[in-house]
Amino acid sequence: MALIPQPFDTIDSYIAFFSQEPLPVLKHTVKELQAMLEQEDSINGRTVAALVLSDPMMTLKVLIHIEANRRARQNHDITTIERAIMMMGISPFLRDFADQPTIEGQIAQHPKALVGVLRVISRARRAARYARDWAIVRHDLDVDEVTVAALLSEVTEILCWCFAPTLTQQVYELQRVDRGLRSAVAQRSVFNFSAKELQLALVRHWHLPDLLVSMMDERYIDNARVRTVQLANSLARHTAQGWDNPAIPDDLSAIEKLIHISRENLLARLQVPHESIENLLAAGGDPDRALPQA
Repeated sequence: MALIPQPFDTIDSYIAFFSQEPLPVLKHTVKELQAMLEQEDSINGRTVAALVLSDPMMTLKVLIHIEANRRARQNHDITTIERAIMMMGISPFLRDFADQPTIEGQIAQHPKALVGVLRVISRARRAARYARDWAIVRHDLDVDEVTVAALLSEVTEILCWCFAPTLTQQVYELQRVDRGLRSAVAQRSVFNFSAKELQLALVRHWHLPDLLVSMMDERYIDNARVRTVQLANSLARHTAQGWDNPAIPDDLSAIEKLIHISRENLLARLQVPHESIENLLAAGGDPDRALPQA
């Protein structure tokens, strides 16, 4: 698989590149799918779906595949992984997806990039857990859709680590030097576009369901599902290095407002380390600062 050594000038160029390259998944995912294939008669769809949802890139690939192969008579979008697997059938699914290129193989010569991409994947998983929990508290009509949208919100950064490791390291170095530098600003200075701008362009190009795409789009921040996804990703990002990031109190205030919960109960749901609880209880926070303006 190819790498991007220099930034492209247009979003269309990034779309063209990512569209022609096979998207890699975690080595663990491939290993587990191959093991399931050997005992497919005893595997159920929920088990397969749980594995797919542990890997943002595998989740993306399944949704792209479903959309690319949707039948003319299928007049509704498939927005969750379990439904996608049910539609394909477990045995055909395992046969189609058991052999995939791996992230570890793609960036084997870039060990720092592998560390970086695994951190982003961990962050995406945490965001998906947060979003799912808050969707349940909100009595969302379909918590699985919210979970998938939150998990997918980091896929562009994962793609950049996989296909442009040197450029992505430059972004992180800019932020290391200037800790106040916003991610979008650093990304534009290196890639010419922010990760969110590339993300929306790519998911639209891949014709992912409008319902999922809209939950990743800050323009719809007035929608509670969009706020759930945005706040889950913000909190996952801000807590990546611990619970002392100055942006966390604003996140917490916005989450309290979203799911109508006290700070104390929220910190308990989040399983915040005991040593951080007292400071966060007293920290206040402005919910408006945690969210983009509609």
